[in-house]
Amino acid sequence: MRKPQIDYAAVFRALPGMVALLTPELVYADANDDFVRLSGRTREQLVGRYIFDVFPENPNDPAAAGMRETEASMLRTVATGERDTMALLRYDIEDPTRPGRWREHYWSPVNAPVLGLDGKVELIAHRVEEVTELIRAFGGPGGDSRDRALEAELYTRARELQEVNERLRAAHAREREVALALQAAMLPPSGPTGAHDAAVRYQPAVGTLNVCGDWYDLVDLPGGSLAVAVGDVVGHGLGAACVMGQLRSALSGATRVAGGPAQALEALDLYARSVEGAESTTVVTTFIDRDSHTVTYSCAGHPPPALVHPDGTVAFLDEATDPPLGARPQREPRPQARTPYAEGAVLVLYTDGLIERRDEDIDTGLARLADSLTHHRHETPENLADALLTDLLPPTGTTDDTALIVLRL
Repeated sequence: MRKPQIDYAAVFRALPGMVALLTPELVYADANDDFVRLSGRTREQLVGRYIFDVFPENPNDPAAAGMRETEASMLRTVATGERDTMALLRYDIEDPTRPGRWREHYWSPVNAPVLGLDGKVELIAHRVEEVTELIRAFGGPGGDSRDRALEAELYTRARELQEVNERLRAAHAREREVALALQAAMLPPSGPTGAHDAAVRYQPAVGTLNVCGDWYDLVDLPGGSLAVAVGDVVGHGLGAACVMGQLRSALSGATRVAGGPAQALEALDLYARSVEGAESTTVVTTFIDRDSHTVTYSCAGHPPPALVHPDGTVAFLDEATDPPLGARPQREPRPQARTPYAEGAVLVLYTDGLIERRDEDIDTGLARLADSLTHHRHETPENLADALLTDLLPPTGTTDDTALIVLRL
């Protein structure tokens, strides 16, 4: 059976209900036939024009808020790349045949993103359903006082819901901003560390509340050695960010006095048992000895570091893996392993946001990481870090943070 050729422009024009496409600057790009017919405007009066030039707000209504709320909803869609459903909205329309005469209208709007190939919002799909007649059915001519009271109650509750949603969005945005600032203050800067050329990246999760507890750390050790670690606290928001700061500082201190990565994680495990919210944190730490050209490592439930040899082969350092912090009822010694490296090799540590996807096995993500590392292994650490984020993270982002360290050994 031959697959039918679909004219999507014709499908859009024929969609039932009022649907328009707007640019991120809120300029009409197109409108379907129902939108043109029911809005009382021609397509030529719409396309290429700013939405509020075509449909200005009623100047005779001092309490009008339809323009502000519609603009805020559309800009949220552009900023977040997510659908935004508005509460019942009153937005009066000027009669195109009688300038200065405004007609009362009630709408139920939804704004949805249309993404381009780069994952950014290219258009806004603006669907509106007019509910004016429904409202009038409860309170129009001939309606009794109870009907009018029901109409007023319905509209009042819709407006209250809209105001509560706006306050919640503002509160969530403030929490995310504070948490990101806290994380940035607690994480060390990028750039060369000692004799090693290192690049670090921190990619926040998508969404207003998805601030997580990922961290990284680089510590200079005596004799020119270097300790590198990444960790991931369970949970989201300010709580996770605060726990992250405590654990990163504790591990940084333990690393400076421990005889190896296993001892450092044992000390961190003991400390984590006294910190609320630190249970099940995953972390991996590596000690890099330049004199012996070896990497000694220990892992507490974390994805394994990747060692890229000069010939392009990738080895995942998974021979010293143990449960996350605080997962055992009693403390036990943690394992550690050692592996040699050749001059020019690359060591990569990361958190699970780089490789894990809900709809696939983790081995798929590890294979994708190995392929990208092999392909870009000759790049500088800065360029390699950027390439990994481009190759492995979806254009629309993920719901988990990503911390990444790339070192040329």
